[in-house]
Amino acid sequence: MKNKIFTLLLAFICLTASYSCSKLEEKVLDEASVAGLNDKQKAEGILAPVYAKLEDVFTHTNYFALQEISTDEAILPFRGGTDWGDNGIYLQLHQHENISSDANVRNTWNNILIGLSRSVTAINALPTNPDASAKLFAAEARGMRAYYNMLLLDLYGLAFVKDDASETSKILRGNEATEYIKSELLAVEPIVETNTGPGRITKGAVWGLLARLYMNAAVYRNIYAPTITFTNDDMDKAIEYCNKIISSGQYNLSNDYFSLFNDNNHTNKELIFAVDQRADLNGHNRLGYFSLSGDQFPIPAYPGANGTDGPAITSDFYRTWVTANGAVDPADADPRFFKQNLASATGCVDAAAFNTNRGILRGQQYGLIRQNGVFLKCPDGKMQVDKLFYVTRSKPTLPVDFTETVDYTVAGSNYNTGYRVSKYEFSKTSVSGRNFGEHDIIILRLADIYLMRAEAKLRKGDASALADVNFVRAARTVTTPAAPLTSITLDLLFRERGFEFYWEMLRRSDMIRFGKYEGVWTEKKNSDVRKRLFPIPQTAIDGGSNIPGYLVQNPGY
Repeated sequence: MKNKIFTLLLAFICLTASYSCSKLEEKVLDEASVAGLNDKQKAEGILAPVYAKLEDVFTHTNYFALQEISTDEAILPFRGGTDWGDNGIYLQLHQHENISSDANVRNTWNNILIGLSRSVTAINALPTNPDASAKLFAAEARGMRAYYNMLLLDLYGLAFVKDDASETSKILRGNEATEYIKSELLAVEPIVETNTGPGRITKGAVWGLLARLYMNAAVYRNIYAPTITFTNDDMDKAIEYCNKIISSGQYNLSNDYFSLFNDNNHTNKELIFAVDQRADLNGHNRLGYFSLSGDQFPIPAYPGANGTDGPAITSDFYRTWVTANGAVDPADADPRFFKQNLASATGCVDAAAFNTNRGILRGQQYGLIRQNGVFLKCPDGKMQVDKLFYVTRSKPTLPVDFTETVDYTVAGSNYNTGYRVSKYEFSKTSVSGRNFGEHDIIILRLADIYLMRAEAKLRKGDASALADVNFVRAARTVTTPAAPLTSITLDLLFRERGFEFYWEMLRRSDMIRFGKYEGVWTEKKNSDVRKRLFPIPQTAIDGGSNIPGYLVQNPGY
């Protein structure tokens, strides 16, 4: 019989609607189609699609939107009364008024389910491959199946168990789902390697995911509990896996905070697990441009690559920085807040030296001036830099002057409202400036390991938690690091996680774990605990309706 390999072209309706279909359909390529490939290359071709789907999960309107715009950290109004309207889904998301037909909720579900299905396909296909790498690749696929299920459990409150393509998935919730994911990660821990890089499942990635699972286990076991009860056993296990990563000596905190999010961050030693976006994988640049103004053009080579006037940080979140630093401006007190790359003045800059500011952007913005589709240049041939106005929005008298206030009022939703975030570097190596990017999107990094360990210690009453927090604060030495804290509480640790991980798609999970998600902020007043989970898309429930009671909607939707 001819050798066969499975590719990523799986049946979309079956995979994304309910994951309950009895058969996974795939396009099969026989050996004539892959002439010249050796067994290892075939094995790599089976595994690659498992990882490749992460880029779609981690887009601005999918996982990012669910994890950030639903929180006190980010808000996306109708810009100018029309832009980013999208039938009100971003308003609903921020206000915790989601419905089961929400496109962001559905698309995130679909992409995770495709990744999960690809994992099952790889798990089934790799054992027949005779190459020595096949065992490792199969373990990585199993680890990725656990990770995709972990995303589902966190967002939608369930996990799917499916070992064979011909089976109907079993649905697990609560403690059963938590224990299943844990067992899957433990099963691959002895097999996966330590040095295959942050874009793949390694021992470090497994340890980090186990630490995160134990930190959130109390939430997952009883998602609607009015008070989350953490056990010492869970905290001890979280500390154990954090210790494994720290003591391995394989990872280091970066002395330059924003280098973590640079175009070339794949080799940064702080990264443990990430979405590999290097050019050959056709990554995206969306986290680089999503929040920027439509009149901010970060790359001189591409006059069509600009921002979208997307989400801003809320005034509530900004005020946490102000409160923490008192009379000192946050930009002067904490290198994680802002990095000045472009002078706030009119001038001329070499194209090769042009670089946008990073972090939280406030006030009047300066940048390249575009007229009739080209950038203006100074008489000496350098790029002209000047004050920016909303020319692209046909509002040439409205300055790109970001204000603190942003809300759903007419004034509060104008194009210039809200401080913006430029955390991931706008990819300089992109072939189009916008559609592709090379920065790895971080899933786990070493700072999170230290702060998870601090949290676990703190929940056990261990005073050494403060040392872990201050160790992270002191690490960013390219400029003056943030001053050490003199004490630590759960509220202060929650605030510190906001400073360290803003815009990194951890905020919703953190808010739930710290008991903050039912609070009031900006335009959000809903305190319904049932909104901790998102609705299962109606398309998925309809797709699984051939099995009565198979896929049940989450309460409150």
